Amino acid sequence: MDWTDRHCRLLHRQITRHTRVYSEMVTTGALLFGDVPRHLDFNDEEHPVALQLGGSEPDDLAKAARLGSQWGYDEINLNCGCPSERVQRGAFGACLMAEPALVRDCVAAMREAVDLPVTVKHRIGIDQEESYGFVRDFVGTVAEGGCEVFIVHARNAWLQGLSPKENREIPPLRYEHVYQLKRDFPQLTIVLNGGVKTHDEIEAHLQQVDGVMLGRQPYHEPWLMADWDARFFGDASRAGLTREDVEAQMVAYMASHIARGGAWPQVARHMLGLWNGTPGARRWRQVWSDHSLKAMPPAAVAERASAARVAGATPARLSTMAAPASIRA
Repeated sequence: MDWTDRHCRLLHRQITRHTRVYSEMVTTGALLFGDVPRHLDFNDEEHPVALQLGGSEPDDLAKAARLGSQWGYDEINLNCGCPSERVQRGAFGACLMAEPALVRDCVAAMREAVDLPVTVKHRIGIDQEESYGFVRDFVGTVAEGGCEVFIVHARNAWLQGLSPKENREIPPLRYEHVYQLKRDFPQLTIVLNGGVKTHDEIEAHLQQVDGVMLGRQPYHEPWLMADWDARFFGDASRAGLTREDVEAQMVAYMASHIARGGAWPQVARHMLGLWNGTPGARRWRQVWSDHSLKAMPPAAVAERASAARVAGATPARLSTMAAPASIRA
């Protein structure tokens, strides 16, 4: 939440055309009683794009799924993995793993409401329940409702004592649990999530499961995705894509966003990692992060950022005076 909004997803779509992107989690209450266009509008370029819902009432989830279908999403995903206290107070997210029959009924209601795939994202357990049987029984029960795709974060969710950030880092990863799910449910699509950072790791997991989901790593290092289309989808048509190309596309998008009443920092914050790992990246990032420039047109900011990056990438020229005889080499 507050990360994979439509601006973030558009950036990622400039880099990879085939990887499926997911929305922020949107609660059923926000859709049924709030500003629907604000929560559901997305850019046509984002396809394939999934709408992730948070909720625990089958009827409400069915209505929300119907809205997602009407808006043109390609998939409806139910979040059963978020451990935040705010989500727990709404009785959904990871705490739903304790009620697999309810999740089954939620999935069945959404499946009846829409013709789209209805998928579930979840953890391998909650709190100190670490037995494989817990997640196996959860998946088996939920599958009875018609769910055929399970996205499994290979960590437990600790509902007490850890922040959401700590819940992404402290509970140990148990990839073997996810692999075993695929062996026990070969008819289901099992997607592994959690702690994946490199191409080699992706390829190793794909030997065991049907798919891999990455979150933090491509957000902070978006150029990681640059060869995914060629490497994992067999499409080399964008092999010549450069970071400059992506930046130019995002600058053009910023201009259209401003024309709709937005501000370019709302877009730029998602692309701050675009040049990570290259000389001058820090100076480039500093320019795009400078809110004192927010009144400038994005094209002008981009020009300033590029100049700062190039200057930062140029080695400083050192001048020396002759050393005293006593310390000359």
